[in-house]
Amino acid sequence: MQHNTDMYFSFFMFGSNFSIEDPVFLDQAMVHIRRLVEMGYTGFEFHPGREDTTAYAFLTYQQELDAYCAFRKRMNDEGFSHIKVATNVGATVDCDPSSSCASIRAAGIEYLKSRIDITSALGGEIMMGPLVIPYGGFVVSAPNGEQVWSDGLQDELQARYKTAQQSFVTLGQYAAAKGVKLAIEPISHWETPGPNKLAQLISFLDGIDDPTVGAVIDSAQETLDGDGPEVYKAQIDYLADQGRLHYAQASPPDRGDLVNCWLPWEGVFTPILSRYTGPIAVEIFNAVGAFDQGLRLSRRKYWIPEVDEPNQYPNAYQIAQQAYDFTQRKLDKIRCGLTSK
Repeated sequence: MQHNTDMYFSFFMFGSNFSIEDPVFLDQAMVHIRRLVEMGYTGFEFHPGREDTTAYAFLTYQQELDAYCAFRKRMNDEGFSHIKVATNVGATVDCDPSSSCASIRAAGIEYLKSRIDITSALGGEIMMGPLVIPYGGFVVSAPNGEQVWSDGLQDELQARYKTAQQSFVTLGQYAAAKGVKLAIEPISHWETPGPNKLAQLISFLDGIDDPTVGAVIDSAQETLDGDGPEVYKAQIDYLADQGRLHYAQASPPDRGDLVNCWLPWEGVFTPILSRYTGPIAVEIFNAVGAFDQGLRLSRRKYWIPEVDEPNQYPNAYQIAQQAYDFTQRKLDKIRCGLTSK
């Protein structure tokens, strides 16, 4: 059976950030790209994050942008001009487009504009991720710092969503001028305060006219926090009718091996493939860097060839190849079922 799904691979297998300032990392990134393209992948998801500071870590913004332009040129020069790039970006506590503080909100808009610039410089058409509320930025109440949950959390988020809608009117216009679509990701309540459900994201998007601002569907997040198959199909159709179904990811609920996981492939991807013809990204979080504690990864690391000492456990390339083959078979089967109806 012929594979006809454009499939990307997330660089979260290799690190929590795409370390554009590190020449050793960039050399190794080219090795990864070559090996993964040989497996069949047609694009990659990079994370150009600088979460720890509004000064974008070790580089000025212009230096950072120039470095991404240089890396895209390197990809092209080494024979990968046909390979596409999407970016995975998150709002931050200091750069928060939903903040009631005008200076933090303005910093959030400028930070996300800078990531749109980088996405464009990489030749990307999609910038996705937890763009609205900072990832892991759970709401606390002053002065004791206790976290806010349930009704109190939802009331707080409603105010922040309303503020962020105005920010995304500006960001949508900026992204459209750069040829980039913004795909907001609803993420499980285990990881971030909101939006957790696709229904919450749709409510947020209903307050923004510009379809440049849309959604990404992550199979892991939908499995964990979705509203069930009947509602889900209607939600996918609603987004597609508005031209806001921008991106999709195949990711297991435990964020690990796609082959051995509890994922309702038909339930998640049949509605997507009935309305969406864009790329699907394989997103696997390796036990590296910030992911160990942030996602509480108890499993062994998928060791990285030419970086780690080999051992008897599966390596990152083996997991990536198995994920490609298995996901293509699953999607082909679903697509055949759609065409036979």
